[in-house]
Amino acid sequence: MSKVSELHKSSAPQSLGVYVITCSTSKFNQNKAGENPDDASGTIIAELAAKAGHRVEGRELVSDSKPMIGKATKQALRSSKVDAVILTGGTGLSPRDVTIESLRPLADKEIPGFGELFRKLSFDSIGSPALLSRAFAATSNGKGIFCLPGSPDAVQTAMEKLILPELGHIIRVAREH
Repeated sequence: MSKVSELHKSSAPQSLGVYVITCSTSKFNQNKAGENPDDASGTIIAELAAKAGHRVEGRELVSDSKPMIGKATKQALRSSKVDAVILTGGTGLSPRDVTIESLRPLADKEIPGFGELFRKLSFDSIGSPALLSRAFAATSNGKGIFCLPGSPDAVQTAMEKLILPELGHIIRVAREH
């Protein structure tokens, strides 16, 4: 790691507010209350973020619908307690996978290296099906947005190898003036 990167990381916030959104029509239909005990991927995100010293400011389950995903994400981003929104589900190729399309309009800057590195890590683990993933990350008004597949293994990989090691650094740089 370069000295500049080390300096940036050392001056980055260590504890951030994270909001978790699970996008799933099937899970949403099982429980209209917005919570689901079978939301393994959302649970992994929340548990790993907390274990890394971040505050989980909320969790939500929404249907695979552009308006619902957009509304939930905008609401989370408006909170002064939230520094990053991490979504799981809806990043595939089927017509109902609309998470990324719902969030691109909110992005100030996309982070293309996130998706590239995620697919490389996935390829090393599962082979060529990794190319079907459209994992996505961006910044929005000094906050982070991360879109992960719905697979618990994919979520764990992204959190441990990409998001948690760089989250503070990303937020620090996104807030520079």
